[in-house]
Amino acid sequence: MTRPLMPKATAVWLVENTTLSFDQIADFCEMHTLEIQAIADGEVASHIMGLDPVANGQLTKEEIKRCEADENARLKMNEHEDVSHLGKKGIRYTPMAKREDRPAAVMWLLSKHPELSDLQIVKLIRTTRPAIESIRTKKHKNYDELEPKNPVLAGLCTQKELDQAVATAVKIIPVEGKKK
Repeated sequence: MTRPLMPKATAVWLVENTTLSFDQIADFCEMHTLEIQAIADGEVASHIMGLDPVANGQLTKEEIKRCEADENARLKMNEHEDVSHLGKKGIRYTPMAKREDRPAAVMWLLSKHPELSDLQIVKLIRTTRPAIESIRTKKHKNYDELEPKNPVLAGLCTQKELDQAVATAVKIIPVEGKKK
């Protein structure tokens, strides 16, 4: 069974809006029964707003009613709509501590992988084109203090992402000296 999106918030909604047993909710949300009981008692997750699994397409009203009628029945994720892909891609958050490593990572990428375009660097470590240009032209405000730093080791991207970007850049650049 696939895990519901935001299981604790889903559990909060199910506790507040249904008559399902703690075991049923715990089984669906892949949590411990005692944690569901603590949610119901208000000891845990009192600050979490419930997430409606029906509105998200994770459950149907009929499925909830079926399980409310039979305490031994288990909730089943809605098969018609796969929500597992949600929240996996998109804008990633970079912690403040790692943001100061971006210029050093740009410097490393410019020296070690000159085949990468500015756009690829922007996407890879989530920086801006003017920042890349200021490092390339040595006009960055802290250029003298910068030491090249591998973006993978700095935690700004994964090795797989870096390898894919380099492979894409190599395919784009025509081989010099090759006659057509």
